[in-house]
This record gives sequence, C-alpha cells and structure tokens, in this order.
Amino acid sequence: MSRSLPRSATAAASVTLLLRAAAAAAQSSAPSLPPPLATPPAIKFAKVVGWPAGRTPQAPPGFKVEAFATGLDSPRWLHVLPGGEVLVSEARTELRPEEEAKFPPELVQGFREAGILGKSANRVTLLVDKDKDGRAEARHALLENLRQPLGLLVHAGALYVGNTDALLRFPWKQGETRITAAGVKILDLPAAGYNNHWTRNVILAPDGKHLFVSVGSGTNVDEEKVDEKDPRRAAILEAGLDGSGMRVYASGLRNPVGMGIAPGTRTLFTVVNERDMLGDELVPDYLTSVHEGAFYGWPYAYFGQNEDPRKKGERPDLVKKAVVPDVPLGSHTASLGLTFYEGRSFPERYRNGAFVGQHGSWNRSAFSGYKVVFVPFRNGKPAGLSEDFLTGFVKDEATREVFGRPVGLAVLPDGSLLVADDAANTVWRVSAAK
Repeated sequence: MSRSLPRSATAAASVTLLLRAAAAAAQSSAPSLPPPLATPPAIKFAKVVGWPAGRTPQAPPGFKVEAFATGLDSPRWLHVLPGGEVLVSEARTELRPEEEAKFPPELVQGFREAGILGKSANRVTLLVDKDKDGRAEARHALLENLRQPLGLLVHAGALYVGNTDALLRFPWKQGETRITAAGVKILDLPAAGYNNHWTRNVILAPDGKHLFVSVGSGTNVDEEKVDEKDPRRAAILEAGLDGSGMRVYASGLRNPVGMGIAPGTRTLFTVVNERDMLGDELVPDYLTSVHEGAFYGWPYAYFGQNEDPRKKGERPDLVKKAVVPDVPLGSHTASLGLTFYEGRSFPERYRNGAFVGQHGSWNRSAFSGYKVVFVPFRNGKPAGLSEDFLTGFVKDEATREVFGRPVGLAVLPDGSLLVADDAANTVWRVSAAK
C-alpha cells in the first residue's frame, strides 16, 4: 500500500526508529485478546425509541444533565465559536435506491431502526444561548445544501466544513447567522465508505498553519483490494490552510473520526473504529496518540502486531511496524466523538482528560458503547483506562431498544460538556451541580 512519507529522509529515518522502539515496548503491555472468531460474528441493531419526557442520560453524582437543544435532525458534530455560540452539523447516511438494493432488506431495516439511515439534512446549524441559561433559545440555518457534513472548524475568518467528498472553506464573521457566499473546495476527499464511514473531520494543527483531516476506510478489512489503491483512505491527512501540500500524516487507522491536540502538548490524538466480523471481543476500538509517518495496522494487523487472518501473509513488513494504540475502548463501541476537557468547572480529576462519545455496537451479541466515557490524562498522556461518564442510553437490551446514541462532544466557555445525540435529535448539556 503506497503511503506518503515524512518531509525529509533524515526525519523519516528518525521517526522509523522511534516508532519501532515504541511499538516493541507497547506490544508487551497490550491487552490480552482472544483468538479471532472465539465467538461467532453477530448482528444486533439497536432500535431507537427516543427519550420520554423528563428522562435524560445519567451522569455521575455532582453533575446535572439537561437538554441544550432539541428538535434537530441527526446532530452529529459540534464546534463552539469564540462567542460561545455552537455550530452543529446535521447529517446521516443516505442510500440511493440502486445502492440500497445491494444490501439485504433486513440489514437496511436495521440501519433505519438504529437511526443511521434516512434523508440527510445536510446542514450546519447555529445554536445561540444568549441569556446563558444552559439552553439554546435561538437557532439559525447557517449553511444548507451540503453533502453529509461532519467536521467543523473556524479559524482566521473562515469556516471549514468536512463534507464526505471534500473539505470546503467559507468566509465567516462573528455574529453572522447565515452564510450566503459560495464555499471554496480546497481539498478533494474520497466520498462515503464502509458502514457509515462517510464522516470527515477537520481540526487545526498545532502550528496554526496546517489542517488535520480524517478519512475512514471504504471497506471492512479491504478483502476487495480497493482501499489500497487510495492512500487517503484509513488515514489522517495533513494540508495547508488552503488545501495545498496534502500528504498522509499517519496511516492504518481504519476509521478515525474524533481528533484533538492533548492540552499542554503538540501531540495529535484520535479515536478509531476498528474492524468487524472477528467475534464479540475483537477488535477493540481505541484512543491513541498519532505520530507523523506512523502505521497503525489496518487492514493487515490489529491492536499492534496481531495479524488479521483475512490478510494472512500479505504484508508481514507492515504487520511488523504496526504501532500499538494507547487505550483500548471496547470492541464494536463505535467510538466517534473526542474532546479534551480544558474547562474549569468540573472537578480537578477531569482537567485535560479526554471524553469519548461511543455511538454503540451492531456487530456484537450484547450491546457495547451507547455512552460517553472518560480517559484521565497526566502530563499530556493517558493515565488510565476509560471509565463510564454519561450512561442510560439503553432502554432495554432484550428488546434492542435505546433512547438515543451519543456522537460528537464539545466544551462550552462555562466548562459544561455538550453531547450530540444524533438518534434523539438532541444536544445534551452536562454541568457540574452547584
């Protein structure tokens, strides 16, 4: 699989040596994993029923959960503006009739019941909580007629939007409630992908001069040999603010979505959805630091140098160089959202840690995910395993019923945490109880 290299041969050699040493050290501390197909692959779609009046997700003692905004249309991603207003991208999976015909009817029905499939709003909405009472009393359709937007970034007078097929840049000024100017396509991206891998995120690199853009795979484990033809797939890309100089920053990341820079560092982190059809406990999704030029295994290996039996013997060289991720997040949890907590209102133990939105499983006999978890950090590095933070999304696993499904996350200026619940068309606000 062809992948771009770091900027100079000297840098490449140094990075390779460091990553090999890190991979060897991490492999010895990787979690104990069962063999492939220790349990048979399972399909169990959730059925979204919505939240009853007065019911909310459950946070730990000392926190309060309220609806920040309701009545949205599949809110997926959040971005807080300098003035405290909130941008939310509203989109979902769409299938044309000829595409839908390629899937078994029961699978399509499962996607619909899970809130995954339907008509996409293709919109970015501006939410305004002017009186700062914890609820957005005004909303404006800032941008419409997009193509499955997800990632949002405001920087240097521009709004960047990650459509599934392109990164767009729009002129933007504080206080605007509607953008009528045409967006400029600054980067072509491969559209869509396997099982909802249409999501394209964008964040600012630490140098303020480049962008990181995440692109998922187009297949599960590329048995079809199509992803290997496009090095932009299953990777995090780096490009200039105008889209110039695009290169692969890191590869082998099956479906990286949430990204962030660890507070006090220049280190990029991402959460990754791992592969399906190897059993209930394979393969763990994960949170990991992302290093320039590093390869994280997909599709040839998982969680370090565990070779995928479906790719056995194909690329032993890449299996050998696969980096072990930092923190396992559970198999099939669909970990998507990521934000670092740099607020001040939560207790000290949450400072600079990572919150992860887990959308929930479908390829597992028992539900996993359907919650927001927290990973503590110390000195810019993970300092423990994940722990539950926001739960209660599952109504009744026996009937497959869930109230909602968390995705994107963001922190408001007052230190409260926002959680996009796309299945329930709601953005929740979690605040420290006073």
